[in-house]
Amino acid sequence: MNAKRAALIWLGLALVALAVLAASLALGSVPLAPSRVLAALLPSHGFGGAITGGAPADDLAGEIVRTLRLPRALAGFACGALLALAGALLQVLLRNPLAEPYVLGVSGGAATFALVAMIAGGAWWLVDASAFAGAFVSILLVLGLARRELWRGEPQDTSPRLLLTGAVIAAGWGALITLLLNLAPDSRLRGMLFWLTGDLNGGALPWTALLALAAALIAILPAAPRLNVLLRGDAAAQALGVAVMPLRLRVYLVASLAAAAAVTTAGTIGFVGLVVPHMLRLAFGNDQRMLLPAAALGGGVAVMGADLIARTVIAPAQLPVGVITSLVGVPVFLWMLLKRRR
Repeated sequence: MNAKRAALIWLGLALVALAVLAASLALGSVPLAPSRVLAALLPSHGFGGAITGGAPADDLAGEIVRTLRLPRALAGFACGALLALAGALLQVLLRNPLAEPYVLGVSGGAATFALVAMIAGGAWWLVDASAFAGAFVSILLVLGLARRELWRGEPQDTSPRLLLTGAVIAAGWGALITLLLNLAPDSRLRGMLFWLTGDLNGGALPWTALLALAAALIAILPAAPRLNVLLRGDAAAQALGVAVMPLRLRVYLVASLAAAAAVTTAGTIGFVGLVVPHMLRLAFGNDQRMLLPAAALGGGVAVMGADLIARTVIAPAQLPVGVITSLVGVPVFLWMLLKRRR
């Protein structure tokens, strides 16, 4: 894919992201006019005053936009981008378009380890580190248990054991999560349950997720051309001069970091890493140089949009974001699975 076409794809997705961000700031249980949103975001004097027509930023709009909606929208974008990036990387690593952090139990492992740290009263950095360890352990379990098919150099899409292994691992993490919830204090149980279904209410400080997203992109984008070669199989990649094992280790670490940062910020949000890369791949091709940044932008748009629906469909009450993504992701997953079997 030429650079001009890739840039146009990224620009289009970025414009959609900005539009969804603007809608997220304006819509909710208290709708705000665009002028009030701008007045809340920009200073009321100087250039900002010229844009807003000199309208002062009232306290209510400023509190809603700057304190509630903007951090939540940024956290949703960061989590969606991290999940979609992790899904795209796992699909390359395992050479299977159905690979995804939620389906393979990677998100479940991160959530389990994070819950253990929460119940033990660990600091925020310990919760993040535990989630990273859980995600990494889950990836190693999937690769270890399905290694006989994944390491024989088989063609793409011929590892059915992979999905079965991921489903069993996800079920095991689910059982451990249920056990931990039974052991958790009653005062914290409701918050943990809501967090596990995907909750952006705790996204008041999205900067950790945004930093993790920047670090993941910086670490993996230079390797995108080699990932294109890796899709042909380990033997072909080695024949073409690609150091396969260091590249695989980099993908393991980046995918684990992305899944862990998303889980600690917003809980387990499912199917974003499956639906977004697959739709982009169908629309624009499978060049990883284009797909990885596009997946990050598309995943951010998807979770921001799902959060907007979750906040507005039964306002002032809110739905978990994970419910919205699962309602869309489950039919798409079944369609992909049936299509592969045909």
